[in-house]
Amino acid sequence: MQLTVNTEQHEVALAGHETLLTVLRERLDLTGTKLGCGRGECGACTVLVGGRLAYSCLTLAAACEGEPITTVEGLGAPGALHPLQQAFIDADALQCGFCTPGQLMAASALLAKVSDPTAEDIRAAMSGNLCRCGTYPKIERAVLAAAAVMRS
Repeated sequence: MQLTVNTEQHEVALAGHETLLTVLRERLDLTGTKLGCGRGECGACTVLVGGRLAYSCLTLAAACEGEPITTVEGLGAPGALHPLQQAFIDADALQCGFCTPGQLMAASALLAKVSDPTAEDIRAAMSGNLCRCGTYPKIERAVLAAAAVMRS
């Protein structure tokens, strides 16, 4: 089957039961997406499929054929960070970094829909992504800062 990941086409032979997370990490070597809980509860594996948030640990790769998939590697480019990535660095919202890819993807989905989010908008949009380090206030500040940059 053919998958479009970060605007690149990939031919992948896979078993029908393989998750998108497995294909991304083990077949395509896109290791930014993390395996956390494996049950869709922590958000570490969050990607965009067809512009919608998806827990890649629960999403069958075969169900993604024909849909554009965006991982954290597709947000910015080498030497040109996405405003969210830069804002996370500037706000020190990374801590251990394990949840960061999923947090970035959830924030990017929010900002694609709401250009001037409130703190409540951010909390609601990020509620499916857990941070065991507790950097939620810094993440919120980073999303607000990125939104401001993206609006200008």
